[in-house]
Parts: sequence; structure tokens; C-alpha cells
Amino acid sequence: MLHQVLKSKLHRAMITAADVEYEGSIEIPTDLMETVGLWAGEKVLVASITTGNRLETYAQPGPPGTGQIIINGGAAHRIKKGERVAIMAFGLSEIPVVAKKVVLDEENRVIRDGR
Repeated sequence: MLHQVLKSKLHRAMITAADVEYEGSIEIPTDLMETVGLWAGEKVLVASITTGNRLETYAQPGPPGTGQIIINGGAAHRIKKGERVAIMAFGLSEIPVVAKKVVLDEENRVIRDGR
């Protein structure tokens, strides 16, 4: 039997910009995506710790090392610049999965392993 399980999580990420005019997605620096095993185009759940708003979109790779996490398109109406969020991806598995999780600071630097 397949179970849907958490596989990747960026916890307490800071939204650094919001662009309603862009076609969609959430831009995440490639170094952060690699740290937790997110793929370009992968579906993610973005949950605002600030407001409680939640939405699904896809991860778009951004320049590494910038710390810029940008919410785009209609999602920018729900989650705004300056909000803290959890960005999560899930997978299907027949066996337990140890999720790759990290906690970020206000500049989206990894401050600790989220396990």
C-alpha cells in the first residue's frame, strides 16, 4: 500500500518578495532546494506561519546563495512579503521515509537540521 509522506521541508522560510504579475510558482534558491531534495517543478504546499494561509504551487529554482524566496502569481494575494512559511513536498512510498528538513533564519540561511 502506498502512503503519502513528507519528504522535504523548509521550515520558517521568509518570503522576501511577492510578485502578483508573474505567471505563478514559488522561487527558491537552488542550494536550499538541493539541501532538502526538492526538484524543479515539484508540487509544494506552502503554509504561512504568520497568517495560517495555505496553498499549493510548484517549486521554481532561483539563483543559489541569495536567500531570496519569492511567491508569484495569484499566490502572492494569499502569502505576502515578510511572512514566515513552511514549504513542504510529499511523496508516495510503501516504506517509511525520513524527510529532509531544515529550519531557516530571517535571511533564509540554514540554522539547523529540522529532524
